[in-house]
Amino acid sequence: MCLTGVDYFSTLGYQPAIAAVAAGLLSPIATIVLVLLTLFGALPVYRRVARESFRGSGSIAMLEKLLPWWAGKIFVLVLLGFAATDFMITITLSAADATAHAIENPFAPAWFEGNQVIITLVLVTLLAIVFLKGFREAIGIAVVLVAVYLALNLVVLVVSLAHVAENSVLVTDWWAALNTQHGNPLVMVGIALLVFPKLALGLSGFETGVAVMPQVRGDASDTESKPIGRIRGTGRLLATAAIIMSSFLITSSIVTTLLIPQKEFQSGGEANGRALAYLAHEFLGAGFGTAYDISTICILWFAGASAMAGLLNLVPRYLPKYGMAPQWARAVRPLVLVFTAIAFLITIVFQADVDAQGGAYATGVLVLITSASVAVTLSARRKKQRKRTIGFAIITVVFLYTTVVNVIERPDGIRIAGLFILGILVISLVSRVRRSFEVRATSVALDEQARAFVSADAERGVIRIIANEPDDGTAAEYKAKNDDERRYSHIPRNSKTIFLEVHTTDSSEFEEDLVVTGESVHGFRVLKVSSGNVPSTIAAVLLEIRDVSGVVPSVYFEWTEGNPISNMLKFLFVGNGEIAPVTREVLREAERDVKRRPSVHVS
Repeated sequence: MCLTGVDYFSTLGYQPAIAAVAAGLLSPIATIVLVLLTLFGALPVYRRVARESFRGSGSIAMLEKLLPWWAGKIFVLVLLGFAATDFMITITLSAADATAHAIENPFAPAWFEGNQVIITLVLVTLLAIVFLKGFREAIGIAVVLVAVYLALNLVVLVVSLAHVAENSVLVTDWWAALNTQHGNPLVMVGIALLVFPKLALGLSGFETGVAVMPQVRGDASDTESKPIGRIRGTGRLLATAAIIMSSFLITSSIVTTLLIPQKEFQSGGEANGRALAYLAHEFLGAGFGTAYDISTICILWFAGASAMAGLLNLVPRYLPKYGMAPQWARAVRPLVLVFTAIAFLITIVFQADVDAQGGAYATGVLVLITSASVAVTLSARRKKQRKRTIGFAIITVVFLYTTVVNVIERPDGIRIAGLFILGILVISLVSRVRRSFEVRATSVALDEQARAFVSADAERGVIRIIANEPDDGTAAEYKAKNDDERRYSHIPRNSKTIFLEVHTTDSSEFEEDLVVTGESVHGFRVLKVSSGNVPSTIAAVLLEIRDVSGVVPSVYFEWTEGNPISNMLKFLFVGNGEIAPVTREVLREAERDVKRRPSVHVS
C-alpha cells in the first residue's frame, strides 16, 4: 500500500492548494465531490479490475481481450502510451515539486535558487539507484516515508482543526461569504461539479495499485489461475488507501480554506502549491515546518517509485511478447536505465516546471481510469450483470466527461501523451521488423502420434517434411502435393514423407506455445500446428524434430507466386508470404552450425 501510496498520498503536498485555486471558497464542497467519486467510482472499478486482471496488467489486459488481431495490439500500445505519460510524468513532476518545496524552505541554501533542473535530475538519479539496487529496498523505503509523512500531516490537521474549533467565527464567516457569492446550496454543488475536473490529480494511484499486485503475498492456497488471497489483499489495499486519502483530503480542504487567505494560494503566494506546509510553519513553528518540508520533499521524490514499479510491470508484459521490444526489455535494470534517461529528457525539456507537466499528468491519470471504467462495464455486460453494468456505465460517463473537460482546458496534456504514443508505435514497429527472423515459439510440444511419425522415419536415418498449405483437405490435394514434390524436388520414390501444415491464427501475436498433433489423413501422415506466423513455426517444428529424433530433417517447399516485396509485407503483418526463403533465414539465425541446420529445398 505504501509503494502505491507514495504516489497517491504525496498529492496532499499540492492537492489542497490546487482545490483552493480552482474552487476558491467552494474548495471543501468540490473536494467532497472528488471523495465521493473516489469511494463510489474509482474504488469499485479498480476492485473489479483486481479480480479480473490479477497478474498486475490492470485494465489494459482486460481491454486487450476484447479486440483481436492488430486492432487489439495497436489499442494496447496507445493505452501504454497514456500509461507511460502517467507514470513518467509522475516521476518527473513529483521530483520537480520536491525541488520546489526544497527551494521555498526558509532554511534552504541560497544556491538552490535557479538550479531547480540540476536538483531535479539528482533526485531522479537517486530514485534510479534505489531500483537498481533492488525492488524490496524500494518497498522498505516507501513504508518509512509514508508512515512519517501521514503522521506529520495528521499533526498539522489536528492542530489546524483545533484552531478552527477555537475560532468558530471562521466557519460562519466562510458560510456567509459562500452565500453571498453563490446564492444557494444547489448552485454551490453545481459549480463544484463543474470545477471538479481540475481536482482530478487527487485520483492518481489506482492504476499503480493494481500494477503492484504481484507484490501482494496472498494465501498459501493461492494458485496461478485463482489467487484468491492476492485479490482479497489488493482489494483491501485499494480500499484502505482510498479511505485514508479521502479523510485527509476533506479535512485538509476545510482547514486550508478556513485558515489561509485566498490571496496566498495565488501565484507567488506563500501557500501556492504547499498549503499544508504553510499551516505547518504558521502554527507549529519553523522547526516542525522544516521537518514537514523534508518529509514532503522525500515522499514527492519517491512518488516516482510507484510509477517506476508500474512501468517495470507493464512494459515486460506486453512489448517483448508482441515482438515490439528486444528481449532485454524483460530485465529490470536495463529498463530502469532507459526510463531514467527518458525522465532526464523530460525534466530538461520542461525545465523542471511543475505547472507545465500538470496537464500531461492529469490526462494520463484520467485516460487510464476511464479505460478501466469501460473495461469493467463491458465485463459486467458480458456476464449479464445488469445492475452493475448500469452502475459502471454511469461511472464511465462521469470519468469520460472529466477527461474531455481536462483535455479541452489543458490540451498540452494530450499533445505530450501523443508524443509518447507516437514514440511507442514507431519504436515498436521497428523492433518488430528487426525481430522478424527470430524463432518465436516459446515452446514446441509433439503429441504421441506426431512423435511416432518422427521416430519411425528417424530409425531409417532420414526425415523428409513436405510443407503443405491447407486447402480443402481432400485425398486429391495430398496426392497431388506429394507427387509434385517427389517429381520436382527429386525425392526418391521409396522414401517416406510427412506433411507439415500450419493453420493460421492471429498473426499479430509474436510469441506462442506450439502444440504439434499427428494425424493420418487419407493414408498420408500429417503434422498439424496452429500459429499466427507460418515460416517461424515451420522452423521451430523442424528444430524440435531434430532435437527429439537426433536426425536433421529436410523440408520441401514450392516457390511462392507473387511480387517479393508484397510477399514480404504479407509476412510482416499477416504471417505468410515468402514462406520458403524466410523459413531458411529463420533457421540460419537460430542455428549457426550448418551441419545441424535443417535443409530447405525449394522447387
